[in-house]
Amino acid sequence: MGQRLTQIATRTGDNGTTGLGDNTRVSKDSLRVHAMGEVDELNSHLGLLLCEDMPPAVRHLLVEVQHQLFNLGGELSIPGFELLKPEALLVLDQALAEHNAKLPKLQEFILPAGTRAASQAHVCRTVARRAERAVVALEKTEALKDSPRQYLNRLSDLLFVLARVLNRHRTDGTVGDDVYWKSERLAQAASDSVAE
Repeated sequence: MGQRLTQIATRTGDNGTTGLGDNTRVSKDSLRVHAMGEVDELNSHLGLLLCEDMPPAVRHLLVEVQHQLFNLGGELSIPGFELLKPEALLVLDQALAEHNAKLPKLQEFILPAGTRAASQAHVCRTVARRAERAVVALEKTEALKDSPRQYLNRLSDLLFVLARVLNRHRTDGTVGDDVYWKSERLAQAASDSVAE
């Protein structure tokens, strides 16, 4: 990677450009910088989520995700470089399988709501989708490896599952659940089946 930061206020970006990890300068509104910013925002939202109470295994997983997102951002900042390894994707796949297996199957859509931790996990999920869209847009103009797109796609799925896990995590002994969408169509269908 490029030089480590030794000072923050360099004034070199005052002209609307920023330096990439390979020491080239690009416009701050470039697709590459946009994608890097979305990943950075996602990592910051995960930091906020980590302020909440959660099972230790989920906390450990999210801290690892933060490190991998830093790698992903570094990879985006250096065209042609690879920092995000295939093993990082496997960790997400394993976590998805493990946590999803313990949850009841969804019969209806759920709202991004519930506990504060679950709600913040949903915010992270939506920011992950936005970061994924930014990477896809960048891929249309520049060659990228598949791993950044795949990681963000899988991470957003995992964050949906973890939101459900966090809605069930209670330290007071009560049992939590998802917050279900009150669909008029589903309610009418249920009412019709009872009437028959």
